[in-house]
Formats: sequence, structure tokens, C-alpha cells
Amino acid sequence: MQTIGFLGLGIMGSAMAKNLLKAGFKVTVWNRSQDKCAELAAVGAGVAATPAEVTSSCAITFAILADPAAAHAVCFGADGALEGIGAGRGYVDMSTVDAATSGEIGAAISDKGGRFLEAPVSGSRKPAEDGTLIILAAGDRALFDLALPCFEKMGKKSLYLGEVGRGAQMKLIVNMTMGGMMTIFCEALALADKAGLSSADLLDVIDAGAIANPMFKMKGAQIAQGAFNPAFPLKHMQKDLRLAVALGDSLGQPLFTAAAANESFKRAKALGLSDQDFCAVFRAIAS
Repeated sequence: MQTIGFLGLGIMGSAMAKNLLKAGFKVTVWNRSQDKCAELAAVGAGVAATPAEVTSSCAITFAILADPAAAHAVCFGADGALEGIGAGRGYVDMSTVDAATSGEIGAAISDKGGRFLEAPVSGSRKPAEDGTLIILAAGDRALFDLALPCFEKMGKKSLYLGEVGRGAQMKLIVNMTMGGMMTIFCEALALADKAGLSSADLLDVIDAGAIANPMFKMKGAQIAQGAFNPAFPLKHMQKDLRLAVALGDSLGQPLFTAAAANESFKRAKALGLSDQDFCAVFRAIAS
């Protein structure tokens, strides 16, 4: 059995790599903070010292990093993933980045004879743990087909969207929608509170009607409890909103609501809520 590489063991990556191991894949992992590799090593993963060591020894390497800067550094840095890429080796970047960053990484991988696929995911901690992510892939179609058995253990749906950039754009649009929904939801909760209405009653009304959805149900309960343990850190949502607004600028598409949501998340970051769950934007809105 060929060894699968995995770079990045944060909230998402650690759960995704564990699901590959549970499914019987041989997996070699790397993380900037090496202590995070210990938990994976305990359940059978090999541990590499550098990204280059992973890509040079694995037929396919998956990467999921925090932001464009991290994805770029892991690929292009000293002993980075690019240094280990050779003819036919696949690199699947599952980070949420802008299309330009994805395109730069993809071109560099291709120039070294490798194959590239961007494959950002829709979902947070629980879907990552349950293997029910939605995978938004674009790039090398043959690599998509090779990676599909792994995708099927990490997600419940895998889409092939065409050329590099389309997966990145789709992910930003999905997260932009989620960020906008969260801000108006938090404004509704804050307004109900100011009006002396029960938040439990508001949540009950929403859940019974046409705008009911799993996010409102789950995050409404968290907000009511003041529990903001991160399934999806607030700083990452603000990054995605920023990138989505920039995408709108590049295409001449006004994004009034997304821009307003971005300002709410920026205020939440200024209040020190970066590492809390993204529903902690409620604190910025209700304050």
C-alpha cells in the first residue's frame, strides 16, 4: 500500500488524518509544532521532520494549513513541500486560500513534474471528526480520481469543479454566506435580548420555520450558554470574509452584506476573540 502524506494537524487536519488511519491507509504526517504529531503517531502514523520529507516519500500528499501565508510557506519554504515533489507525485492543498495563492502553488508543483489539486473543505471540527466534510476540488482530474478513495474517508461529498481556482473561489463564497448568516443571526439574538424577549423562544420560532438550519440550532445553543470553544476559529472566518470581499473587488461584484459582516468579525478580533469559535462574534455585536 502506498503511503499518504499529511501536512498540518490543526483542528481539521488532525481529525482528517485520523480518519485516513482508521480506514487502513499508511500515513506520514508533519506539523510545524511537532508535539501535535504525537497523537497521530500513537495511532499508527509515521512522523516526518520536514514537509519535503513527506512529499518525497509519498505518492499523494494532502495539506491543510491555516491561511494563504502558511500554505505558501509550507510549500515554498526551506525543506518545503516543493523540494520533495518529483515526477507524478500528487499534492492536494485543502487549505482555504485565495485563487491566486492556489494558482501559484499549483504552477510550481506542475513545473517540477508533480500533479496538483486544490481541495478546500466545507465543514468544521465535528464534520472533520465524523468524515462528513464537503470537498471542493479543482485542478488535475487524474489526481482527483486517485485521491477519491481518501476523500471518501474524509468527506460525504466530493465535487470536481474544473481548473485551479474554482475550488478556492467556491469555498470563499460558501464561507462568505456562512459569515453573513452568523452576523444577522447574532443581531437577531441581540435585538431580542434588548427587547426583553427570550432567546430560547426566538430559537424555537426560527427552528420551526422556513429559515431553520443546523447552524442556527447548534450555534444558538452555544451562544445561549456563552460557550465559544472553537470548532471554527473566528480569525479564520474573518480571513475568509476578507478574501471573499477581495474576490468581489477583482470581479467587479459589490458585496455590501459580506463587507458589513467582515467589519463585525474585525471588531470581534479587536476584542480579543480571534481564537474563540466564530459564533463569538455575538459578543462584538451585543456589546
